[in-house]
Amino acid sequence: MSFQNAVLEGVLERITYANEDNGYTVARVDSGRGGGELLTVVGSLLGAQVGESLRMEGRWGSHPQYGRQFTVENYTTVLPATVQGIRRYLGSGLIKGIGPRIAERIVDHFGTGTLEVIESDPRKLIEVPGLGPKRTGKIAAAWEEQKAIKEVMVFLQGVGVSTSIAVRIYKKYGDASISVVKNQPYRLAADVWGIGFLTADRIAQSVGIPHDSPERVKAGLQYALSQSTDQGHCYLPEERLISDAVKLLQVEVGLVIDCLGQLAAEEEGVVRETVPGEDGQPVTAVYLVPFHRAELSLAGQLRRLLHAPEDRMPAFQDVDWEAALTWLAERTGAELAPEQRQAVRLALSEKAAVLTGGPGCGKSFTVRSVVELARAKKAKVVLAAPTGRAAKRLAELTGAEASTVHRLLELKPGGDAAYDRDRPLDADLVVVDEASMLDLLLANKLIKAVPPGAHLLLVGDVDQLPSVGAGEVLRDLLAEGGPVPSVRLKRIFRQAQQSGVVTNAHRINSGAQPVTHGLSDFFLFPEDDSEEAGKLTVDVVARRIPAKFGLDPRRDVQVLTPMHRGPAGAGTLNGLLQQAVTPSRPDVPEKRFGGRVFRVGDKVTQIRNNYEKGACGVFNGTVGVVTALHAEDQRLTVRTDEDEEVAYDFDELDELAHAYAVTIHRSQGSEYPAVVIPVTTGAWMMLQRNLLYTAVTRAKRLVVLVGSRKAIGQAVRTVSAGRRCTALDHRLLGAAAPGAVPGCSRG
Repeated sequence: MSFQNAVLEGVLERITYANEDNGYTVARVDSGRGGGELLTVVGSLLGAQVGESLRMEGRWGSHPQYGRQFTVENYTTVLPATVQGIRRYLGSGLIKGIGPRIAERIVDHFGTGTLEVIESDPRKLIEVPGLGPKRTGKIAAAWEEQKAIKEVMVFLQGVGVSTSIAVRIYKKYGDASISVVKNQPYRLAADVWGIGFLTADRIAQSVGIPHDSPERVKAGLQYALSQSTDQGHCYLPEERLISDAVKLLQVEVGLVIDCLGQLAAEEEGVVRETVPGEDGQPVTAVYLVPFHRAELSLAGQLRRLLHAPEDRMPAFQDVDWEAALTWLAERTGAELAPEQRQAVRLALSEKAAVLTGGPGCGKSFTVRSVVELARAKKAKVVLAAPTGRAAKRLAELTGAEASTVHRLLELKPGGDAAYDRDRPLDADLVVVDEASMLDLLLANKLIKAVPPGAHLLLVGDVDQLPSVGAGEVLRDLLAEGGPVPSVRLKRIFRQAQQSGVVTNAHRINSGAQPVTHGLSDFFLFPEDDSEEAGKLTVDVVARRIPAKFGLDPRRDVQVLTPMHRGPAGAGTLNGLLQQAVTPSRPDVPEKRFGGRVFRVGDKVTQIRNNYEKGACGVFNGTVGVVTALHAEDQRLTVRTDEDEEVAYDFDELDELAHAYAVTIHRSQGSEYPAVVIPVTTGAWMMLQRNLLYTAVTRAKRLVVLVGSRKAIGQAVRTVSAGRRCTALDHRLLGAAAPGAVPGCSRG
């Protein structure tokens, strides 16, 4: 039941729930009516900060479960007038540099004139004991920025843009923010992380840009192509792109075709190229420019490497291999199997080579052998992997330094690398592990930086999921008849045969059901109901595994889910696991951001590439633990799995997600002592063999499946029918003429 329109004034005491996408908020407000009772308010409180005095227009109503509450239709911020209100307002963390203690000192000194001093003469703050010129300057700057951001937020409130996005728009464009939003809203989708075409389109409509504007249609076409690269495609066939754009934009086909023609004529628009499709008939492929350039460049750079006249490791062209391998066996204490010997010879005598194979087949020992022999001949060996964890593992394996590919290339803001064709790496041999994770853009940057005459060895398991980014680089390099020599290790070594994790991984990969009885390292907890499977997963992680195996639930155990949504998805499980592993405690600092709460001790992951964070950027998939949280400085610190302390301002927290549970796609390249995998019929559409295989191969010691046998059967039976549109394999075959490049490789 609801009542007539009303006005409520009060101080925002705490936000109990906030949806960052639409601004819907549930909050508690102190109306100052005595008794200290807090009132519940709901509605769009976009941009409102704890501690602010609000004048809210709306209506009173009653919720069957939560009782009397006030629904806000719009609000304005009213600066507090009382000493107590000002102290609370300043101490809320609204202004960077002022926490509760500093707020108290300032208000004790200036009383009700405090806000006027900060606004008109902030230099006076130096009169407050303990505030030096540096701190007062920071406070004045933070106050000004807050005012400017608030103005942008008020403008954006009408189109439902979240607080964090408004802050980012302001950081990107400063005083020009409102002008850009009004006049060039589609720029936002390209320039500001977190704003996709749909948000930009909503803003554009609200500022009066016509539905059939060519600017809108061109932005929509680029968005459709960008979405396809997120699904792994390097290009889309023109007919499919036009049909996707018509559906997305709800405009005439003719207008889409005209605008596509205009985009193709623009230098930084799109590239159209005729390629034979699946049935051999010509198809017009449409690429975003960076992906077309990268595909051409990667194929060209690989051919350049393969055919380089010089050789930076000439000693291996006429080496006595029997003697070399005998020396190696004495040094390592183990003989190489015939396939491993072949791989070692290939890596050291060919300029580019690929080593692939499943778990327990000796990839790691083969890599160690290659590195030992190269170093014995005084070669400069450079080791890299796409993730911090994989790089650490490679370093432990070889006893040599290894880094992530991003750090190796010293990627800079904007994504340019310090090392490229003009300034190559100082290396005779470059070894890259977990190469199935290399997407087209990163592989191109890496291979550009390999100097002529150096040897490149890419190591990975081609049966795992392909890269998160566009392309299927490892699979394309292994395509039949391609120029890059390769070895596939197939024999499972006796020691590995005793591992249920290894044998079951191979069973799954060959289409057989995993064995879940009688093993000490591979278990199934059957549960057909998805919600119950989610709860059981939490119990297994937080209680059962620590009790039976002595493993730490945060450090040693990782939950890997087929999907993010659903009762057994990563989103729900992160909330439940956080409650179980890092619960709220009075002595543990925490910060609510949108629908999430971050606490000291939380396991988190970075969800975008940010080239400006840390020493050399922090990249999508980097995992870490929250080690500090400072309300006064509005900053949270994460120690990453590369042992780097990285600071996040509170307005950057949408770059972080909890990582107690992650999707299997996000786990690529990582390895964990124990892996728990909920496999439920709720994830039916996602259940595929390479997905389950990838999850199982992430475990070093222990796998626990939780869920239904029916769902596991579906996963094992289903070979991915998805096809990624990529032409790299055919470009590598040397069909260099544009027009002679076939289409999709099997995913």
